[in-house]
Amino acid sequence: MNKGISVALLAVGVMLSIWGIKASESFGSDVSRFFTGSPTNKTVWLLICGVVLGIVGLFGLLRGSKGN
Repeated sequence: MNKGISVALLAVGVMLSIWGIKASESFGSDVSRFFTGSPTNKTVWLLICGVVLGIVGLFGLLRGSKGN
């Protein structure tokens, strides 16, 4: 995997994770958590996508550094 793509994926993953954490602390998520016991779907998807992209980007960086 290209190093630039790996860095971009890692950066986007971190940004989505931070956005998901901020969304989990929002009023809408609090209301959803009060009635359903879980945060909103948007919050969950932001966190899942952020973690997955972060792992893929980190894996690409680590794998690329061993091959060079």
